[in-house]
Amino acid sequence: MKFSIVLVALTAGTSIAHPGMGKAMADIQEIQARDGRSGPSTEMIGDLVGLDDRRLTATSRDIKNILSGRVLCVEHIANEMRGMMVRDAGRCNNLARASIRLGFHDAATWSKDTGGTGADGSIILTAECARVPENNGLAEVCAQMKTWHDKYKGYGVSMVDLIQFAANVATVSCPLGPRIKTYIGRKDNAVEPPRNLLPSPFHSADRLLQLFADKTFTADGLIALMGAHSTSQQRFVNRTRPGDPQDSTPGVWDVKYYGETIDANAPQRVFKFQSDVNLANDARTRAAWESFIPESSQGAWNHAYAAEYVRMSLLGVYNNNTLTDCTKALPPFQRSYSSSDKSVIDRFMHGLIGSAQKVKNLLLKGDKVPSNV
Repeated sequence: MKFSIVLVALTAGTSIAHPGMGKAMADIQEIQARDGRSGPSTEMIGDLVGLDDRRLTATSRDIKNILSGRVLCVEHIANEMRGMMVRDAGRCNNLARASIRLGFHDAATWSKDTGGTGADGSIILTAECARVPENNGLAEVCAQMKTWHDKYKGYGVSMVDLIQFAANVATVSCPLGPRIKTYIGRKDNAVEPPRNLLPSPFHSADRLLQLFADKTFTADGLIALMGAHSTSQQRFVNRTRPGDPQDSTPGVWDVKYYGETIDANAPQRVFKFQSDVNLANDARTRAAWESFIPESSQGAWNHAYAAEYVRMSLLGVYNNNTLTDCTKALPPFQRSYSSSDKSVIDRFMHGLIGSAQKVKNLLLKGDKVPSNV
């Protein structure tokens, strides 16, 4: 059973009677397999018999997927992921942030010059999470991804699709985050990726522009991708400031990151990667960076980021013609966000709270910060 069997049911999901039906069908299939029963027929009918997949229309492909048993609605997987990525504060937590980063790090090990692995699951399948310094901080999310993979691989779920699906679930689980076009059907590859293809928080603008150009990204595209740092809390770049956010609204997918990175008077706890500062001030990227600073640019940035991340998620993928669009399975877009703990977070960001590490830990978990912290 291919991963598209599990995740294809986006259109099938609209034909399933109610949101929980996908899980019910998965349970039925599991029971049937355990009891040695045949289950429902998967024999093709009508003009679908012998029809080459290349000749299928969108409608006939949906019908074929349903007839062949491909009706486990992936919303169940997406809902499980989101349930672990958002806590009582409504912000996305460290699992979400790490899932987004994991998607980048698995896919970005490809370049035009060297080839390499790209989006193929190798970051986990070859134990790169724990062995490669650039992947510091990803051990927990890699362990969670293995848990999900063990749970769903019986349905044909590939590790790479799970990684990229989780990255997009995480993005839209962050308040204001976009629903990104999400494709399923990539192939796993347990081959170690090449080294020196991932960006460093200390890289110069020249190095970053060269690195991403070799992955087919323009300067503007790179700047759009950088905005993912909006939700970040760094832990390993500067170990004396673990948990410090990269903007004043950690866990919210907004554009404050762009303005606060270049603001000399940004809140005290805003942590700035030198690489980000380098790009923000470089003549080749400054205009793109500044275009995302106004609050009114949220929609434009979301659109730009989503387009660039589709490109990222398909680096090193050579079966694009057989992928399945699973975007409909993502959680809904959250257009606005307000937090009951905004005032205490503002005080924390300006260095006015003594128990700073406690606040950082609550933010990492996605929990509300009490006013009496």
